[in-house]
Amino acid sequence: MCRHAAWLGAARPLAALINEPDHGLLKQSYAPRRQRFGMINADGYGMGWYEQSPAPVRYRRAIPMWADANLPGLARIARSTCLLAAVRSATVGMPIEESATAPFTDGRWLLSHNGRVERDAVRDLADSAESACDAAWVAAAVFQRGHAGLGLGEALAEVVVRAGEKDPGARLNLLACDGASIAATVWGDTLFHHRLHDGVLVASEPLDDLPGWQAVPERSLLTVTRDDVRVQPL
Repeated sequence: MCRHAAWLGAARPLAALINEPDHGLLKQSYAPRRQRFGMINADGYGMGWYEQSPAPVRYRRAIPMWADANLPGLARIARSTCLLAAVRSATVGMPIEESATAPFTDGRWLLSHNGRVERDAVRDLADSAESACDAAWVAAAVFQRGHAGLGLGEALAEVVVRAGEKDPGARLNLLACDGASIAATVWGDTLFHHRLHDGVLVASEPLDDLPGWQAVPERSLLTVTRDDVRVQPL
């Protein structure tokens, strides 16, 4: 049910998440190695990055990643110190449209949801959503808490715990960033991080076979800044 990845550190192109690694998101769109639910992620993809404007730039398509002839060139040119990208495997019954495709955005925040949740478990956590899909409602709930003053990690944690209590079968792996930090939850699927000399990668599954990837434990919150990587229980 989707794959996503993010980077925080020295400026890199989006290609560093998508098609440059041996097992980047392009490969994961048709041949994921660690995905527990589903075998292919062909229901859309999206990416976001930060330039001069406070708000991130976002590009989304409701087609398979491999079907977009414009992607290789764009992924080489789009470059930032903070990147987020995702490929989608739609929950059964959810619409396949750009408005249902991560990353969702509000202000400086970008967010992706890997998993599924009953919409009734999140609809009362937000006033409205961009799309009828479950992920859009999750994103709206997180953004609403940001407007109320919660930080990125706090907002993710509160939504995941409350939605998980209402839907015990929910899978709520969220990945979000704000240009200066990354926050992610592990709730029902895999997540890894890799600290390099010039930054930190976070991904549903390792983007390559190099040593250094560390699995984040189930029901945890991961927070990443330029100076620190922390994991705490949810």
